[in-house]
Amino acid sequence: MADKVVNELQSIRVKNNMTQEQLAFKIGVTRQTIIAIEKGNYTPSVLLALKIAKYFHMPVEKIFNIIN
Repeated sequence: MADKVVNELQSIRVKNNMTQEQLAFKIGVTRQTIIAIEKGNYTPSVLLALKIAKYFHMPVEKIFNIIN
């Protein structure tokens, strides 16, 4: 079985009272990208994952993780 990236982006975003659109604007992507990441349909690049982690002042591992 292949490894899969899972994330806590939606819960972190909601805890920070942000819409998908607001987060997308802040990190320079489309709302559709945020939707796809939150649904697990898109694995962000390392650069994008790091941008998201930096925005929330969190280690990337607190947002994204690998399961197998």
